[in-house]
Amino acid sequence: MIELQDTGELRNPIVIAAFEGWNDAGESASSVVEHLAQVWEAEVVAAVDPEDYYDFQVNRPQVLSVDGRRMIRWPTTRVLLARNTPLGRDVLLVLGIEPSVRWRTFAGDLLDYLLARDVQLLVVLGGLLADVPHTRPIPVSISSEDDELLEGSEEIERSTYEGPTGIVGVLVDEGRQQDLPALSCWAAVPHYAGGPPSPKASLALLGQLEELLDCVIDDTALTEAARAWERGVDDLASTDEEVADYVRQLEEAQDTAELPEASGDAIAKEFERYLRRRDDGSPRG
Repeated sequence: MIELQDTGELRNPIVIAAFEGWNDAGESASSVVEHLAQVWEAEVVAAVDPEDYYDFQVNRPQVLSVDGRRMIRWPTTRVLLARNTPLGRDVLLVLGIEPSVRWRTFAGDLLDYLLARDVQLLVVLGGLLADVPHTRPIPVSISSEDDELLEGSEEIERSTYEGPTGIVGVLVDEGRQQDLPALSCWAAVPHYAGGPPSPKASLALLGQLEELLDCVIDDTALTEAARAWERGVDDLASTDEEVADYVRQLEEAQDTAELPEASGDAIAKEFERYLRRRDDGSPRG
């Protein structure tokens, strides 16, 4: 790790991480971390040396003009520190690109840096393409292998997934081996509208973070973008009867699968979220 700024002593810090690439359908997860970095005024404190982990023919550096000067921005993974959070604790935000090589070393180096700052929890975000309708709330699944986290929440489940994984899965496994409690939150992005951006999925992930961390996060920009995105997909479906029929089939399947009590729980959660925002005085989306 290249340390760009001394973090000093942190207040009971946690980590929220997302990576562009295979783990990030519709850029839904990375957009959440970018949003948090903006609303919490996070500053970059460290970066991974890109020479060690990235194939520059796959992730090419970008030529930019900054204040009239030409510069090259290299693909990498950055760590940002957010002190201005509603949690009463500091948050380290990890935002980067899935590495091309040496995944175990990458995960180990990143975890070593984070554990040296005495982080208490790792939350990784992801997005996957799924057979879900864009007109319904975006499903978000939460999993963990930590017994204390599993016992403390009805929403967190032990994952039963078997198959290919991305860097977030490797990072969580490395954290488990080093006794760092970890959570994985994945949003299901409608596959027929899976191109970036996917602000409705990002908004769903952000709402789940609010539930998990018991806080209020300004979601105004994402809410407006999600509404515009849904209107755009509605317009697309209205011009293609096959797409419209497919969306109706997905809606019927989801509505049939969801029990009435599940819908009641969703309404109750949204009402609780509304009350938190009203008491906090934060802007409504």
